[in-house]
Amino acid sequence: MKLHIKNLVMIAMIALVTIGGTTSCGSKKKMAKKEYEAKIEQAKKDLNAIINDETLWTLEEQKARVDEIEKADFQNPEIDELIVKAKEKLNRKAAEEARLAEEERLRQLEEQNKMKPVASLQDYFAIIAAAPDAETANEKIAEALKMFASPDVPVLIIIYHVGDIIDYDAPTTAERYLNYIKDQKKVSVGIYNIKYDNNNKITELELIKK
Repeated sequence: MKLHIKNLVMIAMIALVTIGGTTSCGSKKKMAKKEYEAKIEQAKKDLNAIINDETLWTLEEQKARVDEIEKADFQNPEIDELIVKAKEKLNRKAAEEARLAEEERLRQLEEQNKMKPVASLQDYFAIIAAAPDAETANEKIAEALKMFASPDVPVLIIIYHVGDIIDYDAPTTAERYLNYIKDQKKVSVGIYNIKYDNNNKITELELIKK
């Protein structure tokens, strides 16, 4: 009788262990399945956010996330389709960024080119002042005047500048001032400000006494 009871207890214990192991294994499978489904949903959410411009990620971060999802290989047709759309969107954004960067580069180059006449004009001042004869000086004056919208472009000379207080000498014109440099044979001013028209011609020149 006692042996029979012991056998029954043993069988019950084995059954409990078996059932417990099966339940634990099943729970793990269910958990793994839930995690997998959660990853799929997150992948869909992230891809749609990228496609619809609803993310604050940088372009590089978006590319990295798409690559990460693609490498996960979820074997999900919807995700595969979203990956294609996301890549197309990122390619368009990359092209747009490249276009804007090129426009900015050209804008900066144009600004640099606009600044070149400042140095050239200052050089002309020195060349005209140092000209060995009137003929050479007049030739350089004619070249310098091509930088102006007209020979009558106003030239303003600052004789005093402290803070917001600015005093000017009597106004003159580009042609008159270049001839003045020819006669004086020296340059006592520097270029303070230049205004241009749409053709990059000087429309107003401000000089400041050194």
